[in-house]
Amino acid sequence: MAKTSSINRNDKRRALSKRFDAKRSRLKAIVMKKDTPMEERFAAALKLAEMPRNSAKVRIRNRCEITGRPRSFYRKTKLSRIAMREMANQGLIPGMVKSSW
Repeated sequence: MAKTSSINRNDKRRALSKRFDAKRSRLKAIVMKKDTPMEERFAAALKLAEMPRNSAKVRIRNRCEITGRPRSFYRKTKLSRIAMREMANQGLIPGMVKSSW
């Protein structure tokens, strides 16, 4: 089980990212456009730099929904390999069975 503070910090980042997504994408579009005046692009870059760092999607860490484990994360199920194995053994994941040969 991951530290509760790490899980909460990641949840806070998700909320900030969701809140500032529209504004951040608008400013990034202005900065990336080559045909806009340089002063306007520079002003947009400054506004982008003033925004909270944790509002960037890049800072969000994929974590297991059950344990909060950050490594060996499967995006499709949003679980770590350990939690996925336990759930598969219990028959909680449809279509997944324990392999034996």
